[in-house]
Amino acid sequence: MFYRATVARCAAELGVTGHARNLPDGRVEVLACGPEERVVRYLEALWAGSTASKVTAIEVIELDLAPDQRPADFRTG
Repeated sequence: MFYRATVARCAAELGVTGHARNLPDGRVEVLACGPEERVVRYLEALWAGSTASKVTAIEVIELDLAPDQRPADFRTG
């Protein structure tokens, strides 16, 4: 929970939309949408996470989402 809350707060600060949600295997899936320079800064913040988290890997997959498919805000779940 701390990781998702931390990355949600960072997304709000950078104006990035998307989501952070737990996967059944314990990993966290993050969708980040926004201007490239903001998403790059956001990816750097994902490595830091929260003080209670241990980030060991980040896999980046680029998606080509149409504007109407992009989230309007950032959610956790």
